[in-house]
Amino acid sequence: MSDPVLCEIRDHVAWVTMNRPQALNALNHELTVALREAILPLEYDDSVRAVVIQGGEHFMAGGDLKWFHSMLDAPAEENLVRMEGFIDSVHGLIVAIRRMPKPVVASVRGATAGFGLSLMMACDLAIAADDSYFTLAYCLIGASPDGGSTYSLPRLVGLRKAMEIALLGDRFDAKTALEHSLVNKVVPAADIAAETEKLARRLAAGPTKVYGRTKALLQASLNNSLDSQLRAEAEAFARSATEHDFAEGISAFVGKRRPEFTGE
Repeated sequence: MSDPVLCEIRDHVAWVTMNRPQALNALNHELTVALREAILPLEYDDSVRAVVIQGGEHFMAGGDLKWFHSMLDAPAEENLVRMEGFIDSVHGLIVAIRRMPKPVVASVRGATAGFGLSLMMACDLAIAADDSYFTLAYCLIGASPDGGSTYSLPRLVGLRKAMEIALLGDRFDAKTALEHSLVNKVVPAADIAAETEKLARRLAAGPTKVYGRTKALLQASLNNSLDSQLRAEAEAFARSATEHDFAEGISAFVGKRRPEFTGE
């Protein structure tokens, strides 16, 4: 059997590719474990300055319903314990992406449904092919959402639109996803690989530690008071000002040249 996740690091970019094409990358236990094993170590790998999560012809068509169906005959208490353990593992993956001190990009083609949409929203940036389509879908199988989608969705699209997406489960296209800020950019399907590479290389050439602090500041701002946020900004800026990339950025500006950041 093929590995459920492929991970390649080149030019300071980690390319994490979900690899269950026969199941449209539907999430099961094996894929969850493989994603965690691929993604969690990247937080501590200083050679990695940007991460791309992708899925081939389809990003992820939600949970593996055949796998869920196989559990239906088990006692309810047994299924409760098994499902809570599975969801905890899935949620650990979302936390790792949110906490990652470097940019994480979702590169999306084809189907993005259920947890696939949750996973995409957890990433810092998302680029989508124009043939992509999306649905939260949980309500269609009689389940409430997971994967942090009830956290991410109202923050990205507003509460009223989040209610519509979650309660109706309607499918929508890439243009609509862009209009509602669920993705940052839509490109022709033939260009998705090249455009993703371009974006990833740009991020990998940036001030990595600054990206990590900026990411943390933006996420914290949703819950912080203004005073708390200003203190956090002051601390982060002061720390950044002691590092190589700050000196390089200032020197490049004064010297009227492009900065060459090292992530240090």
